[in-house]
Amino acid sequence: MRVFSGIAASPGIAMGRLCIIDRRRVVVSEYQIPSETVSHEIARLAQAIEDTRVELETLKTRLAETSGEDHLFFIETHLMILADERLVSETSEVIKTGLINAEGALRRTLHRYRETFASIDDPYLRERISDVETVIERVLHSMSGEPADPLPQHEGQIIIAAHDFSPADMLQINRTHVLAIITEIGGPTSHTAILARALDLPAVMGVEGITDLLLDGVTVIVDGLSGNVIVNPDQETFQSSLDRKHHYEYVEYELLKTASLPAVTLDGHTMHLRGNVEIPEEGASVLAHGGSGVGLYRTEMLFMNRSLMPDEEEQLTLYRSMQLAIAPHPLTIRTLDAGGDKLLAGLNHAAETNPALGVRAIRLSLSMPDEFKKQMRAILRVSAAGPVRIMFPMISGIEEVRRAKVLFEEAKRELAVSGIPFDDTVPVGVMIEIPAAVTLADLLAREVDFFSVGTNDLIQYTLAIDRSNDQLSHMYQPLHPAVLRSLRRIVQAAHGAGIPACLCGEMAGDPLYLPVLLGLGFDELSMGAGSILRVKQILRRCTLERAVRIAEGCFAFATVAEVEMYLKAQITMDVAESID
Repeated sequence: MRVFSGIAASPGIAMGRLCIIDRRRVVVSEYQIPSETVSHEIARLAQAIEDTRVELETLKTRLAETSGEDHLFFIETHLMILADERLVSETSEVIKTGLINAEGALRRTLHRYRETFASIDDPYLRERISDVETVIERVLHSMSGEPADPLPQHEGQIIIAAHDFSPADMLQINRTHVLAIITEIGGPTSHTAILARALDLPAVMGVEGITDLLLDGVTVIVDGLSGNVIVNPDQETFQSSLDRKHHYEYVEYELLKTASLPAVTLDGHTMHLRGNVEIPEEGASVLAHGGSGVGLYRTEMLFMNRSLMPDEEEQLTLYRSMQLAIAPHPLTIRTLDAGGDKLLAGLNHAAETNPALGVRAIRLSLSMPDEFKKQMRAILRVSAAGPVRIMFPMISGIEEVRRAKVLFEEAKRELAVSGIPFDDTVPVGVMIEIPAAVTLADLLAREVDFFSVGTNDLIQYTLAIDRSNDQLSHMYQPLHPAVLRSLRRIVQAAHGAGIPACLCGEMAGDPLYLPVLLGLGFDELSMGAGSILRVKQILRRCTLERAVRIAEGCFAFATVAEVEMYLKAQITMDVAESID
């Protein structure tokens, strides 16, 4: 028996026979070329890109016939990356200046992209490099003449292990026979992981060396809860894992039975539970898990790794797909929340020493008003078909809100003049993510229709902690007294102005924090789809009165350890009382 540790990317436990498939990167040799063959190498590159485009279009057509239109976002994303002129121009320049072959030049281009994405602070955005890698690997396969191994068509119950596994691969597997996925690279925010969760397929990623062993056909256990992969389990381990699998599936089954129940406390207080999403495929998962719409739709993917901004129609198509996936529930769309120096190379922004505190989010949008209005017009056009909310990220002061609202009104007038329908009452909200916004919360509340607290950034900025820094991650503390006081101030300011207070950070999806957030007065929580039912379960066992007392009690303590001890004691007490 061998145990491999990886990253729990999609929950669930599966047992089956291991099937290793070749999804390794193409081995590329870089070599010098004579100057007279430069044009030939550039032509080879262009032909390989065209061949890959045809391959993806063919795949798109086949998937549309077998899986329907709902799951084609990934193929469209890869076609978009492939169509980026920079891919050809930058690689061609390397061929010319370095006098090297097309494969070597393309690999260098990929290396530069990796360096760019690796420097992005947000792990969610950083993981988007996987889509770029998938596309470039397809092009390299085309140039090498090495066809990728076809996906296995086994009749038995198998678990696929691969160096990497693309979203397109995911959509082509036979889910009757494929029980789980293991990869050597990737993480929980990769598109493959997102799709695995949407399809309820257990997955463990980052399992180094799993494909290098001669293990084809052996029994393997994939634990998408712990991140462990167990090869050749002994009888005791197999039985223990089987028991855990049955327990997990029983709990999930019982939870899913409550999906249609309202998110209401024992004393009749309603709290909206919504989903955080990036792709239309996640919309169905939000509804299946009992969510009442989307509280955070990230739009960054549409803007990444391209020299030209997406046009209005392209944005409209994607936003409309998301709206259809969650209809008739509300869709909350966050405008671009990214830095131009990292994602929008075509804008030629100056390099920044500290991009996290630089020209990003609302600052970037306000610096390019025409593109900002283009996004807002697309959002407004979607509002004609159903409820939509718009929110601006990384707000630090009143001036930013007012400038954004002026452009929003201009976008409305432009649509009205063109006779294009939209909802003139689309609510406008702001993300409260930095201490300045907390301090000005009472003033900001007079300017907008709702608050949405992004606790991931708020905690980082409040505590000056980079949660991606392994040496400091233990100091990323949602129950820090400074954070709790900030949350209380935000809710009080919102309710004082008569607007709802929402929260869409990771804190929303942890059932431990539900009594505190409910007691503080938050009206809405937005989280990953998989967390909704567990949070709802705790909510339906609470009373608002009890939650208020628990929240107030947290402010009697001066340290995180004391708050955590108090909160866990209160929850334990409630569980004991419910059993009695």
